[in-house]
Amino acid sequence: MIQPKPKSTEIRPPRQSRTGLTSTGARKAGSKSDRSRAREFALQALYQKLVGKNEVADIDAFTRDLAGFSKSDAVHFDALLHGCTEQADELDALLTPLLDRKLAEISPIEHAVMWIGAYEFQHCLDVPWRVVLNECIELAKEFGGTDGHKYVNAVLNGLAPSLRAAEVAADRGHARP
Repeated sequence: MIQPKPKSTEIRPPRQSRTGLTSTGARKAGSKSDRSRAREFALQALYQKLVGKNEVADIDAFTRDLAGFSKSDAVHFDALLHGCTEQADELDALLTPLLDRKLAEISPIEHAVMWIGAYEFQHCLDVPWRVVLNECIELAKEFGGTDGHKYVNAVLNGLAPSLRAAEVAADRGHARP
């Protein structure tokens, strides 16, 4: 007996699991913490600074008007935007020795993500280094180039031991049997 062909309305893509991830592996908006959202808005703001050379006060005002900003941690956003822009030269000096190319050749997205990571390593000691690293990798996956997250991972993983020496050493010491 020949089975009838299914109608096009009967063919459906597989259901996505509801684990908080999209089909690309990025976190769904509903599963993001206030700080994760703040990092996303800070990334967008830092991108405007790097690419558009806009004034920080204008960027700040513009970003606060974006949809969803009210769900983010505004204090953490302030720290990241103003801290990264005020300390841009110092952050670049920390990152440059770990780069395999000139800073000008780094994507502005990856550059801004690495600023966020370096800044948090230095100034947000309440955030464990692995959380900083993971959050930056997620930002690079969601907003950066295809393999940008791998580059961000390598650079920030190389930077962490110099900025969070005791924490990294303790963490790595416990991770191995």
